[in-house]
Amino acid sequence: MSSKAATHDTEFECFSSIVGPDHVLTDTESCVFYSQDVLTKDILALAVILPGDKYQLAEIVRVAVDKGYDVIPRGGGMSYTSGYVPATNSSVIVDLGRMNKVLEINEEDMFVTVECGCTWSQLHDALKLTGLRTPFWGSLSGLMATVGGGLSQNAIFWGSGQFGTVADSLLGLEVVLSDGSIVKTGSGAQVNGSPFFRHFGPDLNGLFTSDAGAFGFKANATLRLVPQFKSKSFLAFDFKNASDIIAAMSEIGRLGLAMECFGFDPCLQKQRMKRESLAKDVKSLAAVMRESGSLTGAIADGAQLAMAGRSFMENVDFSLQIMIEDRIDAATKARSSEVREICMRQNGKEIENSIPKLLRANPFNPLNNMLGPAGERWVPIHAILPHSKVQDAYKGINEIVAKHQALIEKHEILVGHLFALIANNGFVLEPVFFWPDEIAEIHQYAVEKDHLARLKRFPKNQEAREAVEILRKEMLELFGEFGAIHMQIGKTYNYRMGIEPSTRSLVESLKNAIDPLHKVNPNSLGLD
Repeated sequence: MSSKAATHDTEFECFSSIVGPDHVLTDTESCVFYSQDVLTKDILALAVILPGDKYQLAEIVRVAVDKGYDVIPRGGGMSYTSGYVPATNSSVIVDLGRMNKVLEINEEDMFVTVECGCTWSQLHDALKLTGLRTPFWGSLSGLMATVGGGLSQNAIFWGSGQFGTVADSLLGLEVVLSDGSIVKTGSGAQVNGSPFFRHFGPDLNGLFTSDAGAFGFKANATLRLVPQFKSKSFLAFDFKNASDIIAAMSEIGRLGLAMECFGFDPCLQKQRMKRESLAKDVKSLAAVMRESGSLTGAIADGAQLAMAGRSFMENVDFSLQIMIEDRIDAATKARSSEVREICMRQNGKEIENSIPKLLRANPFNPLNNMLGPAGERWVPIHAILPHSKVQDAYKGINEIVAKHQALIEKHEILVGHLFALIANNGFVLEPVFFWPDEIAEIHQYAVEKDHLARLKRFPKNQEAREAVEILRKEMLELFGEFGAIHMQIGKTYNYRMGIEPSTRSLVESLKNAIDPLHKVNPNSLGLD
């Protein structure tokens, strides 16, 4: 979205003097856009402020709190849990999009430091020629999603099957607190130290990860580096029921065999295949060929994908997509062989590996998947569970769907499922909802214009939206019964009231200590 000069109310001149008048936005269009996420558009911020560095950020936060404003951090805007949607009428949003520099790539000490408005795509490009990467290296929305936003939400995807969430790759932070002070975490907090190690005394990094921005503003982040994995293998399987694909994934996860391992149920799979175009396939194919290690490999990959087309997915039910990476081909081959044995033992049938190969070669695609293939609204909800509880939780989800089948049919709601692994001990169940409804400004900004132009437009459909919320609310209650945990907690997932009272008291005490007036993103994490 192009920046608009502020409508300069005297009230906000204090911010203009810090960041310059072009970086304080008070016009209605800007406030509407920056105050909404993928699902929610409610209370508008009074102003949007775009700092250029950590010192401007610190002064903005200090002044805003002194003047009694609630102050909210915003990253790439890809939240669907109201994480940065204002909770009060006296809010200002601080968007970190201008703070997007890669500050240091230290190849000797194996860390990279970035400003927290840096996107995962920008970081990926900066590291591409070094032969290094961060263990977790981005979410699927990484074209717009930022490092700071990912840390606030504890993002997953690229690298998560082997290395866990983004928090597991973090070494240190510089965080602006509500009084404008800047604190460092990890070994970077040591006088004369550098941010090469996460732990020096209590792990303060953990306080500011998955916090939905409730404890402070992430200014700079340092992430661990590892060598890029030269050998890659891609596998895909068809399973005829959910029980078998879940069992296969859990075994793959426990053994730590895959860098990425995720699956689709038949509904979500059909939605995905509808939304893609032949033109996009050709563009994606070119990237796959560039990724191949040799001319022969490029020709072979290109020929395989071109011949496979899309017909191989026509009779697939639950598809499992697997990416395996290692240092040498022998190790990748051994991992692949073990994965095949597991999947076949669980009644899986190997199919063409086009989807994982295309995704890995094109990791940060435009965010056209924010809408359904016909222009429907889209929103997920998720649970992270131990392997022992996944089968029963999935059955519970489908019981809720069956209970509300009449409501689902009445409002033309589609319910699909994504499955994913986090390291060897976390299993993600993610129900995904599509329904006919009007799109919002954030969709018009994030979705490619030519793609948007081809989509059907629906009128506002409040009844369908409320029906989706009934389903999501009941699923949230179910997840609580299974002791599920969540990423991207925001203001949607039940964190504060879902934890043990003594733990809740400690969290509230920490909030009171570092944000005594409760001015930093109020109501996130359920904290008033």
